[in-house]
Amino acid sequence: MKNLFGSTFSFLFCVLIASQSFAQLKNNQDKFDDFTYRHGTAYRSASGNPGPQYWQNGADYVMEADLDDKENAIKGKVEITYHNNSPEPLNFVWLYLEQNRFTKDSRGTLTTPIQGNRYSGDVDGGYIINHVIAKTGKATSSSKHLISDTRMQVFFNEPIAANGGKATISMDFSFKIPKAGMDRMGQLETQNGTIYALAQWYPKVAVFDNVEGWNTEPYLGAGEFYLGYGNFDFKVTVPYDHIVVASGKLQNEKDVLTKEQQIRMQKAANSDATIMIITADEVGKTTITRPKQNGKITWHFKIENARDVAFASSKSFIWDAARINLADGTKAMAQSVYPLESNGNNAWERSTEYTKAAVEHYSKKWFNYPYPVVVNVAADVGGMEYPGLAFCGYKSKGRGLWGVTDHEFGHLWFPMIVGSNERKNAWMDEGFNTFINYYSTLEFNNGEYKARLEKSFILNWLKSPNREPIITHPDITQSNNLGMTAYYKPAYGLFMLREYVLGPERFDNAFKAYIEAWAFKHPQPNDFFNIMENVAGENLNWFWKTWFYGNDNIDLSVEAVNEVGSDYIVTFVNKGMPMPIHYEVTYDDGSKERKQLPVEIWQRGDRWISLIETNKKVTQVQIDPDGILADIDESNNVWKK
Repeated sequence: MKNLFGSTFSFLFCVLIASQSFAQLKNNQDKFDDFTYRHGTAYRSASGNPGPQYWQNGADYVMEADLDDKENAIKGKVEITYHNNSPEPLNFVWLYLEQNRFTKDSRGTLTTPIQGNRYSGDVDGGYIINHVIAKTGKATSSSKHLISDTRMQVFFNEPIAANGGKATISMDFSFKIPKAGMDRMGQLETQNGTIYALAQWYPKVAVFDNVEGWNTEPYLGAGEFYLGYGNFDFKVTVPYDHIVVASGKLQNEKDVLTKEQQIRMQKAANSDATIMIITADEVGKTTITRPKQNGKITWHFKIENARDVAFASSKSFIWDAARINLADGTKAMAQSVYPLESNGNNAWERSTEYTKAAVEHYSKKWFNYPYPVVVNVAADVGGMEYPGLAFCGYKSKGRGLWGVTDHEFGHLWFPMIVGSNERKNAWMDEGFNTFINYYSTLEFNNGEYKARLEKSFILNWLKSPNREPIITHPDITQSNNLGMTAYYKPAYGLFMLREYVLGPERFDNAFKAYIEAWAFKHPQPNDFFNIMENVAGENLNWFWKTWFYGNDNIDLSVEAVNEVGSDYIVTFVNKGMPMPIHYEVTYDDGSKERKQLPVEIWQRGDRWISLIETNKKVTQVQIDPDGILADIDESNNVWKK
């Protein structure tokens, strides 16, 4: 340390005292304090991991569905085996009937603006439910049930026993398939027939957890899904000339595929290049030979440890496939189905290439993909994900098709593997997914398409007085804010956390630990916060509190740079949320030096002085020289002599 006595010392001392006095008047400890109840319990530990007594219930499904392409309707039946692993007996079970959203008097319809929005849908549908039978153990069966909007409560004559009790629930159901299915399902007319994108098609069990008990939020629109895990065994009966793809692995290839198609499928299972299963020239041809079943044919699928299933059916499909090489050495299969209208000109003929690349990237970087098949379906749906299957816009091509494909299959990790509550915390799936999409796009074909996680896209919105916090419930978020609150702001927050606050290694260790701890489980926001802090070794209250729960912006500045002898004193000011300071000093000989100040400087006030010891002349001081921070006023981030 240099000798600072004399006039230099006096000046420095005066500046320090003045700064400290100001800081004492502007203590900011409240920005760093705990802001939610994040203490551990036996169910959810303070480390962010599931606790020693963590439990979750689940359900296994055996289902049959029959597609009527004349009436555009589905008839089906379901048998649910419910597993009560909770520490309390249950007298009833809540189910979701999400097709009831498509009625004139549903809560979703009545809360949709009259001018409509993305989540407008048909209003002449809804379920018809018959033959409800509910039974526990040796008790007599019950048919007692209550339907309220998109929820159904099924009662038992005797409770489902705690800690491992089972119950069965069965019923018949039918509904008219919506054409406009809230951009999540529906019908698309093509030159060779209708593409049916079928989702939310069967009654499914709501989640019972240790946080809220039964989660019975109605299905309104923007809020998506919160579902338990189980095994699915389902059969889909369709017109004889239809092709069906679905979540899970096809069980009866020999019954539904020609010998040539079976050979092609086997070839695809061993090929990194895309192999045609049904070519464009073969669409609509009558050369398929397979046994008829009264003009219809039944396709059989299974998937294990999944939270939902969806399927698509049409006679208009081109079909191709390729092998996926997973991180653990196992293989899966990427498939795409699309109509002639979507083929060619850098469009859906590349879908399987995109699907394969996305799944391989996420498996290698974050967590191994657990299912045998991934299917991309061209539909009249902008983009919607389900376990092992996604619907993407049939008009997409080039960068747009890569973007939607990569995004929807990123959702296979959030929320299909990490089972968060989308209906309440959209940012835990949309935001996390948008974040990981950035890195997969950087890697794809060495940057064939531009990765879009740009702060310029968010800065104007951050200055809007009408912006809302990330934590805002998606169904009540203003429609013009949802893209930011659910997708972009949380994604950019994680980007800053990785690239600026923690660094890639600490961040990746923590993020992977979160995925591994909560794979096929149900994390809450606090579980994510806790595990990130514990593994990264950093108290991030200030970050979660302001970026995720608040509306404060980042606004750092260099207020002054003063020469003190041969040294310099830099005065930094914070006008917004706390953030560490990374800054670069440029000297008159052209050399540069990077320095850092920890976030804790802002606990002491809104102004901080820092000493630069040097024998050179300073010509510039710049905060965030790499331009990572979403700082709403970058004009004051640089001091130049």
